[in-house]
Formats: sequence, structure tokens, C-alpha cells
Amino acid sequence: MRKITSNSLTRRTFLATSSALGVGLAAPRWWRSAALGADPVPPSKKIIVGVMGTSHNADGGDGRGSALAAGFASLPGAEVAYVCDVDARNVGKTVDSVAKKQSRAPKGVKDFHAILDDPAVDALVVATPDHWHGPATLLGCAAGKHVYVEKPASHNAREGEWMTAAARDKKRIVQLGTQRRSWPGLIEAMEQLKSGAIGRVISAKCYYTNGRLTIGHGKEAPVPEWLDYSLWQGPAPEKPFRDNLVHYNWHWFWHWGTGEMGNNGIHYIDLARWGLGVDYPTRVISTGGKYRYDDDQETPDTNILTCEFGDKLLTWEGRSWAKHTPLDPDFDVCFHGEKGMLAIRGTGYSLYDADGKETSKVPGVGGDAVHLQNFINAIQNGEKQNAPIEEGVKSTLLCHLGNISYRVGRAVKLDPKAHTIAGDEEAAGLWGRTYRKGWEPVV
Repeated sequence: MRKITSNSLTRRTFLATSSALGVGLAAPRWWRSAALGADPVPPSKKIIVGVMGTSHNADGGDGRGSALAAGFASLPGAEVAYVCDVDARNVGKTVDSVAKKQSRAPKGVKDFHAILDDPAVDALVVATPDHWHGPATLLGCAAGKHVYVEKPASHNAREGEWMTAAARDKKRIVQLGTQRRSWPGLIEAMEQLKSGAIGRVISAKCYYTNGRLTIGHGKEAPVPEWLDYSLWQGPAPEKPFRDNLVHYNWHWFWHWGTGEMGNNGIHYIDLARWGLGVDYPTRVISTGGKYRYDDDQETPDTNILTCEFGDKLLTWEGRSWAKHTPLDPDFDVCFHGEKGMLAIRGTGYSLYDADGKETSKVPGVGGDAVHLQNFINAIQNGEKQNAPIEEGVKSTLLCHLGNISYRVGRAVKLDPKAHTIAGDEEAAGLWGRTYRKGWEPVV
């Protein structure tokens, strides 16, 4: 196997070779070369899970990884065997939380290799910063684990291609944490669109707002004794520790994060693409800027994304520095069709006729449990996944293309057959990334 850089592997070369060789990272102890089967696990056997990333919120409440650990522990068909975090302060809290929800306490570890190396573990849950999503998924598949990975699917577009190929070639269940795909009311809304309730669907609009505060101007500082910063960086090229980076502000730096579009916009962009019934755009443009604060943030705080799909249009508007107001739209996603409209609000939806009159209103229920259960069922008995990685990668690609457009300052176009950026060398150069020495993906 040879090392590759972010610019040395074309999409065509990757797809032609990956099914024969598999995908992983260039560290021998992590590599598993044996072919892995895809036989369903007997329903009587609990799915043994290891959770990677368990950070807690500043107020002491559960962060995303801790919430997922508790969520899986609450399912009758699953058991959490490991909780892992590079922050020593977090592990014990999550061990205690999970222990209250199942018959035995999980092991708390710092290094996620313990999860990969344990043959008793069936599934890896990835709730890390974005730059770990793709590499951890590849390693999980190579180690024979099914994977539940948080959104966005990847840090960059090339990793999404690798993840899709790894799931296929290793015959693993890989589910993206876009939980709205499992909410009954929203599934029904999509069925309404597909059945022609508003006629031919032409456009979709979606929104996200938040009242985030400034991250200030950080400075280089000694790594805290409770943090394994080397493992936190993992596959990302090394950079000095800064005092305004961990555990949330990494979202706003291109080196580790994908901005608000990848952080929260992905949920609504995914619903919009699903409802429009489209896969790959022909043209994407993202405009906006970082307008509110003078600080270290690199990603935009005010952003409008436009994706063209031939005869259909998708738009997303994000504002990170001011919460929702009465002057903002009252829906998360709105679809416009030839005969009317459908608006998604939270867990439910409303239908409107062509004159804007509401004709029906359907409530719904949300939460994580139904989405996590779908993942478990897919492993146990082959139930159809609600958010397979193939679909998650397509939606995440819209975020990546939007970020690329923003960074180069112009629209980007896709080759209609290869689904990669066409005619723009600078933009195409942002399709992937370089990796830390010794952590390079291999094919």
C-alpha cells in the first residue's frame, strides 16, 4: 500500500482501486486486511458499542457524544462497552451516566484503539470534531466495526468518497447522525412531496440562526494536563495549541471544522435535498462573510448558499450571531411546488394550497432514540437504513461545495458525470486536504 496526499488520488483512481484493496490509515496496527462479512447479527444478541468523543457542555450538561452514549445505553438491543475521550475530565462523567442506564458500567479509555482492537465490539460511534469523522469511520470499517458517525459526514469532499467506498467494500453499516431522517412526521412529509401533494417540487428554502458569542483572540498556550492534544489532532497536520480552540471553537477554523453550514446547516440542507429528490448540483455559490465580531473565527457568521439542480433550486441561509426573531421565517424548511407549499417546523409539517392557505397541519415526535434504533436494527436484522452514509455524503457535499465557493469567492460547477469540480483548479484543490505524517489515508 502506498501513502497518498490530498492531491495525488483522483476520484476515478480511487473508485477503481478501493473495492479491491479497502480503505484505512497508514498505521499498521490499525489495519485489518481480512474480508468482512455482512451477515445480520441475531436479534437476541445485543449490539456492543464503543463511543469515541464524549465532551460535556460548559454548563456541565451532556455534549453530543455523551448524549449518544446515554441514548445507545437506553436501547434494549444495545450495550455501551466503552466511552472514550482525549479529555480526562469527561470520561468519568460519561461512565457514570451510562452506568445508570444499563446493567454494567462501560470502560473509560483515552485512546479509541481500545475500541477497534476489541473483537467483542460491534459498532463504533464517532462524535468527535469534524476532522476525525472520515478517518475514524475508515478505521472502524477496516477493523470490522459498523459505524454511527455524527454530522457532517466528513471534513472534506474526498473523505466522503472514501467513507462511502469503505462501507460498501467492507460491507459495514455506516449511519450518519442526521436524526431527522428517522422522525415519523418528517418521513410522512417527504412521502407527501413524493406523492405530488404540492405538484412538481421546484424549490426548497431552509434557515438556521443562533446567538453565538465571540471567540475572541486566542494565543498559543501550554497544553492542559487533562488533554491529549496530539491524539485530539490525529490526522490533521499539527498546529500549536491555542487557548480558544477546545472544545467547541474548532468549528470555526477550516483546519478542523466546516463552519455553521457543516455544523447545523447540514440538518436542514439534508431535508431540503431529500424533499427535492435530487443528488448532485450543477452549480453552487455561497456568499456572506464574518461580519459581527473582530475575532479569530475563519468561517462565515452570515451566509447564503444557493445550489442549482437543473430545474430545481435549494437555498440555505445561516446567521450565527443573532437568534431567531419574529422577522425571520417561522419554518425550518419550506418546499414550493406547482400546486402549493409544504413547510417543516420542528418535528411536523403543514401543507398549503397555491394561494397560501393552510390545508393541513401534522404534528410529530423527534429525539434520537428512533434514529439510533434504526442503526441497531440495520445491524441486527437488515432493516433499511434511514440515513445511510451514501445519502449523508451527498448532503454533506453541498456544505463542502458551499464552503469551497465561499473560500474562493465565486461559484463552482460540477462535472455532470464525475460529480467533481470542473474547470477551476483553485476550487478543486480544496476537494481534499493534506494529512499529518504517519496518518495518511492509504489505498
